[in-house]
Order: sequence, then structure tokens, then C-alpha cells
Amino acid sequence: MVKIKNIIISLFVLITFSTTVFGIEDLTVQKDAVLTLNDCVNIALHNNPVIKNARYNYGISKANVNIARSEFFPTLGVGTGFNHAANNTNRSDTTTNLYSVEASLNQLLWNFGRTNAHIKMQKFYLIADKFYFDNAVRETVFLVKQRYYEVLAARATIAINKAYVDINERNYLRTKAYFEEGIKSKIDLVNAEVTLSDSRIQLIQSEKNYKNSLVNLNNSMYIKSAPNYSIESTENFNISDNVAPVDLSKLVKPVKDEDGHLPISVEDAKLLSSVEKLEVLTNYKMTDFPYNFEECMELAYQNRADLKAYHSTLDAVKENLVYVKRNYYPTVSASAGYGYRDMNRTNSFNVGINVSSSVNIMNQKARVDAAEYQVNIAENSLNQLNQDIYFEVQNAYINMIELEKQIPLLAVKVRQTYENYELAEGRYYVGLGDYIQLQDAKVNYNNAQCSYIETIYKYNVARANLESVIALPQEITITIEDS
Repeated sequence: MVKIKNIIISLFVLITFSTTVFGIEDLTVQKDAVLTLNDCVNIALHNNPVIKNARYNYGISKANVNIARSEFFPTLGVGTGFNHAANNTNRSDTTTNLYSVEASLNQLLWNFGRTNAHIKMQKFYLIADKFYFDNAVRETVFLVKQRYYEVLAARATIAINKAYVDINERNYLRTKAYFEEGIKSKIDLVNAEVTLSDSRIQLIQSEKNYKNSLVNLNNSMYIKSAPNYSIESTENFNISDNVAPVDLSKLVKPVKDEDGHLPISVEDAKLLSSVEKLEVLTNYKMTDFPYNFEECMELAYQNRADLKAYHSTLDAVKENLVYVKRNYYPTVSASAGYGYRDMNRTNSFNVGINVSSSVNIMNQKARVDAAEYQVNIAENSLNQLNQDIYFEVQNAYINMIELEKQIPLLAVKVRQTYENYELAEGRYYVGLGDYIQLQDAKVNYNNAQCSYIETIYKYNVARANLESVIALPQEITITIEDS
């Protein structure tokens, strides 16, 4: 009895400590925290359910390998029974009680490589699931970077449009003062009011886009009820305030006529006539990408985890074809058995080697055909992915290079439109220019700044996308075994 208890305890300990739990606890954001891009990536990698599912699938494949290996382990059978028989006749009554104990052991000796093929197939699926996990990590990192840059761009656009509202408020006050003095006409004053309203609408739209970008960032990190926090600017996207606040706690309806009022008059609006230059980006740096197109293609084919997963899947279905074909061959096994009956106190023991084969020819041929089609599908999917990767890298590289060319040109355009705005405003308020020229100059200056920010955002996303499609190693990542 003690021996049996010890065996049960040993089996329990073996099962408990041989099972790998692939669980990583979710990460949260502390209130008023200041997060870097790497912090957001780390949170997403721990919270993303796609990554968790990839880890669980890897665990299932690991178990499937052990299941396949178990075919080489012996199968132990134990049984006991009790039979009671009673016979009643006119002459006598007889009662028989029969106790029996039986044990059997079956061991696979050889099945002509069928089990070996099954084990190899499951190992290849295990390798493929590991690469699918790595691919989920790669896609998650890119998504967070995209959402992070989106917030910075939206934040910078708000700053631009706020400055644009200030410009139009000053312009309205100046125009009103000149109108009251009889220098400017009524139509100039009305146009100033309309332009101010348009700029306020544009600011509200940018604020909406900013809040939506915050939702997208939180969604990419899988944080449902995020507290107020901030994100830092990056080296390639250094906005002027350096820290972008994230606050979605107050989603309320606006107060009636909140933005419908005109600016309060001042005694001397002429004092506000200077044009202020807005520096949205400070210390902007655009480092050269270290690889040319040919090197990017080599890195993509060398590093892409999904491509490696497709290769492993193809190897797995090839082994499955071998496994199915070998079902034609017989199975060689050994067996041993022991029995005890207390009626005659008899003991029996048997040992044998068995050769068995059971094949449904029609069923087996259909299974072989299906397995061959699976190989064809896997080969076709692999070829398609090779082509898709080529075009992905090509498009990503072209996008990044073209955007990189545009950034310095747009920076020059911002400076030029600013200078043109200064000239147009000076001409207008000394009576040499008309309102249309002034308004065009203001719109061009504001649009140039917005285009500049939008292009920098697209460039950062394009660069992150190129890093993703060639699977460059990232500073922050996780592995399948992290816990």
C-alpha cells in the first residue's frame, strides 16, 4: 500500500512540474506616468491577445510532440473483477464466487517509420508555431509605433491650429479697429469673422483627431480604462512641448456657444499686428537608413519569421504525407500478460510478438491524395509569400525614400510661406495689399505647417514599416519562453 501511494505522488509531481505554463500577466499604466515608445511597445507585447494565443498554440504543439512520442512508450493495462453465480435445482443449490486479477503490457516495436514520421511532423509544426509567435511580436511592435507617431502628429497639428486661431483672432481685432476708424471696409471685417470661424472649426477637427489617436494608441496596448498619462517625443519626432498628454477621462458635451463668441475688443489692436513664427518641431533629426534596397531584400528573406513558419509548415505536411503512405505497412508489437483466478488458484502468464495490418485500400488512397494536395497548397502558399515579401519591401522602401526627399523641401516651404505671410500682412495694413492676398498667405502658411507635420508622421511610419517588413531586431521584444 505504501509503494502504491509513493507511485501516485511521484506521478503527480512529474505531471505538475513537466507542464509548461505560457502565461504573462497584463501590464497596466500608472496615473500621470510619462511613457516612452519602448514603454508602450513593452505594454502591448504583454497585453496583446494575439501574442497570447500564439504562445498557447506553441504549448499545444509542444504537447502534440509528446503525444506522438508516446507511441513508442509501453501501454499498461490493469483490471480486476468479481463474478457471482448461483444455480438452484430440485436436488441442490450451488454458489460460485470468482475473483480475478489481470495485467497486460503492449509495446510497439516497429511500424516501418510511421511513428517517426508522425514525430517529425509535430516537431515541424512546433517550429512553425514558434515563428508565428515571433511574427505576431513583429506586427505588434509596428502597430504600436504607428499609433504612437499618430498621437505625436495629432498633438503637433493641434498646436499649429491653435496658433492659426490666434492669428485670425488678432487679424479680426485689427480689422475691426481699422473698420471703426474707417480705414477698412465692412466686407474685410466680415471676411475676418468667417476666417476666424473656419480656423476654430479646423481646431475642433484636429482635437477630435487627437482624441481618436489616443484611443488607437490605447487599443494597440490593449488598455481599456487608461488613466491620464503622457508620452515622450522621439528623436525623429521631437515636438515642441516634448511631452504629449493623454487624457480620455472627460468625454463630455461642449457648453452651448462655447466657441461661438468673437474676441473681446482691445484699445489698440495695432499692437497685435506682429506675426509670430511657430516652431512645432525642435532639433529635428532624420538619420539615414543603414541599408539599401538589395540589402533590405536579403534581410527580409533571412529574418522574416512568417517565411520561416511557412517553410516549417511545408516540412510538416511532407512528413504527414510520409506518415499516411506508411499506413500500408504492418505493425510489429510485443505483448505480455498475467492473470490470476482465485477459484482454482491459477496463475497464467503469456508473452508474444504480433504482426498486424489493417488497411482499407480505398480510404488509404484517398488519404494519400489529400496529403499530396496539402503539400501542393503549402508549396503554393510559400511561393506566394516570397512574392508578397518582395513587393512589401519594395513598396516600403520607395515610400520611405520618397517621403525622406519631401521633408527638407517642406521645411523650406514652411519658411517661405511664413515670409510671404509677413509681407502680405505688412502690405495689407499699410493699404498696399487686399484681404484676399492676406488670407491666401495665412492659409498657405498654416497648410504648409500641417503638411510638414503630416509628412514627418508618414516618414516615421514608413521607416517603422520598412524595419518591420525586413524584420530588423528591435530594442524591446519578448520570446516564446518569457514568463
